[in-house]
Amino acid sequence: MAAAEPAKRRSSTGRGTARRRPADDSPPSPRSGGAARAIRSALEQLGLLLGRTPESVSAIRPSDDGWEADVEVLELERIPETTSVMATYRVTLDGEGELVAYERKRRYTRGQIDRR
Repeated sequence: MAAAEPAKRRSSTGRGTARRRPADDSPPSPRSGGAARAIRSALEQLGLLLGRTPESVSAIRPSDDGWEADVEVLELERIPETTSVMATYRVTLDGEGELVAYERKRRYTRGQIDRR
């Protein structure tokens, strides 16, 4: 007995699935470009302002006007590395990806684990 042929899948490129850029030819904002673009923008701009290289982003969320991100920064390097002082900065980006505010939320040693 012959095996049943699997049902054919319909293409996912149906009507209404294509995304188009606005006609004004302006570059897409981080809000429309997604979280990855907002993260790159936050890291770059905060690094320039602080004069330190951010290590990672621990949170990203859309806001009414753009994005908010929590960025981890090495503030004081020590030996052993687990005693280095880290800081979490809250970065606010507008709809164009420009950093409009930042604030240090907490400082901690690299080896510290949050207690919840």
